[in-house]
Parts: sequence; C-alpha cells; structure tokens
Amino acid sequence: MVTDAKGGHLGASLSETDILTALFFHTLRLSPKKTNDPDRDRFVLSKGHASEGLYCTLAAAGFFDPALLDNYLSEDCPLTTHPTNHVPGVEANTGALGHGFSIAVGMALGAKKARRPCRVFVLTGDGELQEGSNWEAAMAAAHFKLGNLTWIIDNNGLQLAAPIEDTMVIEPLEDKLRAFGFDTRHVDGNNAEKVAALLDTLDYEGNVPHAVIAKTVKGKGVSFMEHIPEWHHRIPTEEECKKALRELVV
Repeated sequence: MVTDAKGGHLGASLSETDILTALFFHTLRLSPKKTNDPDRDRFVLSKGHASEGLYCTLAAAGFFDPALLDNYLSEDCPLTTHPTNHVPGVEANTGALGHGFSIAVGMALGAKKARRPCRVFVLTGDGELQEGSNWEAAMAAAHFKLGNLTWIIDNNGLQLAAPIEDTMVIEPLEDKLRAFGFDTRHVDGNNAEKVAALLDTLDYEGNVPHAVIAKTVKGKGVSFMEHIPEWHHRIPTEEECKKALRELVV
C-alpha cells in the first residue's frame, strides 16, 4: 500500500499491528454487520497517522472489501492518510495528536450516563503524550469513574525523527498514570495473545479507568525498519518492499 501510494507511516503501523489484532479479533464486541449498534464497543485510533495498520485490520475483519486497500490514497478513495468516519469501522476522525483520547473519554462518559454496556478502547502513541490535552482527559476519566475506558499506549520509544527522550521525556510513565487514577498494566504489545489475555482481566464494570503500557518495536517484523526513526514516514522502494514482504510473510 505505502510503496504504491508513495505515502504513509509504516513504522507506526507495524508497531500497532498486534494490538489491533487482539482488539478486533478477540476483545471488541463489534460486528461489521451492525456498525450502528448503540451498544457496540468503540475503538479510537488516536495515533491517526498509523492508518494503514487500522485499514488492513478492518479489511481483514470484514468491515470492507480488502480490494479497496489497493486504492489507498487515490482520488475519491475513503482510505486517506489519517482515518475518517467515511470508512466503515472508524468511529472518529483522528490525526491531530492529543485529540483521540479526549474523544474516547467523551464516548465512555456518554455510555455511562446512558447506562449502555459498551466499552471504549483508545490507542495513543507514546510521543503523543507530550500533548497536554491527554492529561486533561486523563483527569476527567478518573473523576467520572470511567471503568468502561481502556487507554492503550503504543510504547515504541520513537516519535517522528527521534527517540522520545530526546524530544520531551515522559517517564516515569507508570507513576504518572497511577497518580492520575488509572489501573495501570504492562504488556508485550507485539504479542497479540498476551494483549488479548490482559484485556480479558480488566474490570470494565468498575469505577477505575484502565491504562495499558504496551511495549512495542517501531517497524516490528522488518529487520531494516525496526528501531529506525526514519521509517516513521519513509517510503520503501520496490526492492525494499519485496524484501520486507519476504520477512513478514510466513
């Protein structure tokens, strides 16, 4: 997709793939046949630049014809660089970092007030946490006792063109999340089974919101992309694409 379209964010999409797999093929109570069900679970991809990972997951889960992936970024195709709700399965337009988590908190609060059983899951990047709006939303989530909210942090340690710590240190992250009132867990975010198993243990009917620090590798699965900041938005050549696919396809 990215090589053909000459646009996208491969590193971020590869780091989130197992998290999305756990959510859409195990955790989420969500059917592509009932996308308007008011009691459905909601998922918000706050790190909207990683849209390719979400689009591939939605296609595999039956939300739209996988053939649409071939038209990524083409004129009149709904699969744009950042996701919009013109795409089946996308709940909110995201990409302006720091907004998706606030949207998810609003969704969770609305569900609680309406006494609906739906749960809300939101995936943010770790560099995204440098945006102050996330921490305002976190305070609100704890204040309103949103046990139906799960905040998953794709903790790959890189942002745009540099390590997180060289841009703005966010550690000690676990201490901050606990201080903001979150039930905080750790998981290997590149292991879908472990992510799914952890999400099964959370108390969604309680009064404490959840935070999952998912340790991941940016560019996971492609040897020449892993841990390399430039693959945040570098476009693979045809030869690099073939090499990457050989490593990814088992």
